[in-house]
Amino acid sequence: MLISTAYAQGTGLLDQSALIQFLPLVLIFIVFYFLLIRPQQKKAKDQRAMLDALRRGDRVVTGGGILGTVSKVVSPEEVEIDIASGVRVKVLRSTITSVLAKPDPAAAREAAKEKEGARREADKV
Repeated sequence: MLISTAYAQGTGLLDQSALIQFLPLVLIFIVFYFLLIRPQQKKAKDQRAMLDALRRGDRVVTGGGILGTVSKVVSPEEVEIDIASGVRVKVLRSTITSVLAKPDPAAAREAAKEKEGARREADKV
């Protein structure tokens, strides 16, 4: 009934062999964080910023593949989209996957001036 000294060794909580066994798990978590978790968080943040910046006139693509132009921002959750001449659809902001083109304010002003000039000429005739 002699107690061997070999069993008495290594009873500390932070034993060196336990740290070596735990190290690969820590390294795997670090790799997963930088290769999977962090890029997904960045992508979600960019998507939220894009949806918050939606304005009238933006060309968008919905989750169903419908192309349209934002005609009206109804509420923080809904947007009205022109998908054809005279056809407007209300969709949830979360279903918009991407913004194709943002309108150029200067170009829009020039187009409005040209339309106004064409209307004045048509009224004169």
